[in-house]
Amino acid sequence: MSVVFQSSHGWVLDACSLIDEGYSPCVRFKDNRKSPVKCRFKRQCFHIAKSHCGVNDAAAGGGNADMLQKTDKPSKKRKHKLNQGEADSQAFHEKIRSVILEGTKSLVDSVQSLGYLNGLTETAREPLPSQDCNLAALCEMAKELPLVDEEELEDCVQLLHTEHGSTSHVDLFSRMTENRAGWATVVPLMGEEYVIPPYTSFLLSDFTRIQPLVHYGRRFDLIVMDPPWENKSVKRSRRYSFLPSTQLKRLPIPTLASPNCLVVTWVTNRQSHLRFVLDELYPHWGVEVVAEWFWVKVTTSGQFVFPLDSHHKKPYEVLVLGRYRPPADDSTSSSEMAEVPVEDQRLIVSVPSALHSQKPSLSEVLKPYVGAEAKCLELFARSLQPGWTSWGNEVLKIQHTSYFTLTPADDSGDVPKHENKDYRTDSPTTTPALSST
Repeated sequence: MSVVFQSSHGWVLDACSLIDEGYSPCVRFKDNRKSPVKCRFKRQCFHIAKSHCGVNDAAAGGGNADMLQKTDKPSKKRKHKLNQGEADSQAFHEKIRSVILEGTKSLVDSVQSLGYLNGLTETAREPLPSQDCNLAALCEMAKELPLVDEEELEDCVQLLHTEHGSTSHVDLFSRMTENRAGWATVVPLMGEEYVIPPYTSFLLSDFTRIQPLVHYGRRFDLIVMDPPWENKSVKRSRRYSFLPSTQLKRLPIPTLASPNCLVVTWVTNRQSHLRFVLDELYPHWGVEVVAEWFWVKVTTSGQFVFPLDSHHKKPYEVLVLGRYRPPADDSTSSSEMAEVPVEDQRLIVSVPSALHSQKPSLSEVLKPYVGAEAKCLELFARSLQPGWTSWGNEVLKIQHTSYFTLTPADDSGDVPKHENKDYRTDSPTTTPALSST
């Protein structure tokens, strides 16, 4: 079960199980032949057994020894004078602290009574998978290629497989790529092997080459984005390229969003970023803010991964949810989809991935607010989801086979026959947009 527990406070997710659900059945293509394989995401990526409690945090009273028993009082403030950014962050933390603490305690207590988050794991301590991702560099090189003209953009879709089931030659950088099959597929791409979920479409490109997605001809009912926010840590580490906040306004959300589309943005704990989304970005797109949710990161024992009152890092991140409101004269403004109200201040509790910036899938928790057959899009994606469309300059990063355990399936009869389904059809029977629990 990917959703372990749900209450009025929110959800507890098993993020690793949620990934696995999209890879059964799975086949591997090699030398134009396919064979069944069992595919599981590597468990050590979610082996977060201990909280990160520094000396200063413990001295401040924010230690995690008894996560929810000893954090009932806010920690002491630092002696030096807070700058404006630190003061804003502290004020926001004090505002939501009780919501995080009480909601997390209730959810963790409930799942521990079910035997989850009890500190037991199904994997020994193994090194994290390491794979040098050069996708962003390839996207940069692809910018030297001539832009696809308007006539070619009209035919901007290519299939991952031919009708005979073999892997076809694909241009990942200037056309949308679709896996229309009802099974996951291990395929060679650019000299590496990647696992592609069923009913998935994606575009590997940077911000300047997003046109094929725009010309894809689809409006989405759910758009989730995890922008590469600019901050000092990113600049120092050079782990990924960042995008200035003002550039986010250029994303063609009004073109991609259906009326009442639910737009969800992951926001760092910098208050300047949160204010930008609330006061500038969403209004610029015509998106009405409807709720703020919090992703709470806990260990396999149910402790906060960082002390709740840590001065350095917080054990939670913010999600801003909004509804796209098209202009009154927009010809697409009529929508048959009934809008479901979104509750405010809900929590998503899960053990985070040790891989940088891998967020838990929101497919299950958002299903009640967009419908099971919603068309879903993820922007700045680093992985794929069954039934979703994804875009980003590292969109295949976590699909590399180094992040999965692949073993031959026992029964060769499990190899599915090729299904030539049209992923772009509006028929709900051929496009299960959100995986089921």
